[in-house]
Formats: sequence, C-alpha cells, structure tokens
Amino acid sequence: MERRHSLKSISELKIKIFADGADKDGMLEMYRNPLIKGFTTNPTLMRKAGVSDYQAFALNILKTIPDRPISFEVFSDDFAEMKIQARKIANWGNNVYVKIPVTNTRGETSIELVSDLTKLGVRLNVTALTTLDQVKDVAFALKGGFSAFISVFAGRIADTGRDPVPHMSSALELIHMCPNIELIWASPRELLNIFQADAIGCHIITVTNDILKKLPLVGKDLQDFSLDTVKMFRNDAIEAGYKL
Repeated sequence: MERRHSLKSISELKIKIFADGADKDGMLEMYRNPLIKGFTTNPTLMRKAGVSDYQAFALNILKTIPDRPISFEVFSDDFAEMKIQARKIANWGNNVYVKIPVTNTRGETSIELVSDLTKLGVRLNVTALTTLDQVKDVAFALKGGFSAFISVFAGRIADTGRDPVPHMSSALELIHMCPNIELIWASPRELLNIFQADAIGCHIITVTNDILKKLPLVGKDLQDFSLDTVKMFRNDAIEAGYKL
C-alpha cells in the first residue's frame, strides 16, 4: 500500500523565499508575488541576462524593488578594491546587502574584510561558502555586527554526492548565538529543497525562476500528474508526426 505523507502548503512554510536571478522582467514578476521576500543576484547571473552596465542595472531595479532585501555582489579580486566597491554598493539603498565572496580567486580568506565592513554598518551577504569551518569563521567575523546573511551553497554540496541536509543543520547550530545572522540555503536544485530547508529551520532559501515556476505543482495529486505525463508524451509524438 502506498504510504501517504503530509505535505505543507507553501503558505505554511516559515522559511523566506528569495528569488535568485538578474532578468529584470523575471525579477519584477517575482516582486508581484507576495511569497517572495527578497532577491539575490551575482555577476554570473547578470552576464547570462545580458546586463552590460552593472550599476545602471542595479539602480534601475532598486527603483522598482525598494522595500525587500536585495543582494548585489562585488567583483574585484583585490580586498582593498572590494572594500571600495562594497561601500559604494551599500549606498544604493537601505534594502541593499553587499555580497562578499568567502575568499578571492587565490583562496585567500575575506574574513578581515567582512569584519571591517560589518563594523562600518554595511549589510553583508557572505557568499560561496561550502564548509562548516568557513561558516564558523564568517559567523565569528559577523557576530554582533549589522544584519547579515551567510550563503552556504547546499546545491553544490549535493552535486558532490553529499547530503546537504545534515550539513545545513550543522551550519545553523554554528550561528544560533548570532541573532544578526540569517542562513541562506543557496543554489537549490529542485523544489523539494524548499521543504527540506524549512524542515531544519533554515532562515532563507534562494530560488531561481525556473524552480519558482513549479510552485503551483506543490501538493498536486500524483495520479493526475501521471496522467498529465502520459498526455504530454502522446501529444509530443503527434506534434512530431512520428510514424512506425
């Protein structure tokens, strides 16, 4: 007999969903969705979206999204220049969080920079973390400072064959004495990750538009889903004009 499991509705989730992307139309579409509590971007997403003027894009977006947290990332590889960029980005709006990578491309830690910036009152989103040692060091640097996010790339951890759930649970334990810090489950790979992150008490999950578009499927009857799949195969075969 098939076992039935209770499934929370999206409205019952305590975790905050942030839309991850840099396509303006997509971001504005998500802004109209009350389920979306914030936004994150990065240079890779901006490049894919065809953004050529970083600052102009950011300021344009902030005119339309002035009241939800939104993260923009520095792109220098030099810590002194990162600091200059971070302070400039922070001045774009009160809802802006500045993304600082946990290291530069030479693997040198950004902990000192993170500590300096949070003391200056810059809201930070320290990004690209994967290890618990990184979480511990960044949390220590941010503790007692301004509101901050720590983005642990759970999806990339899963890509290595490791279960991200216990890993993220351990990360939460490391920051539980830091009320100014919220943990982000970054780079999810599927809609299920939203429910996994919520179940362990993670504060935020960043989700791309392609995954967010699957939200209407939550709780869908599996028998109906099976039939929809059969119909899809049949319709595609007809549209392709296949014959035997």
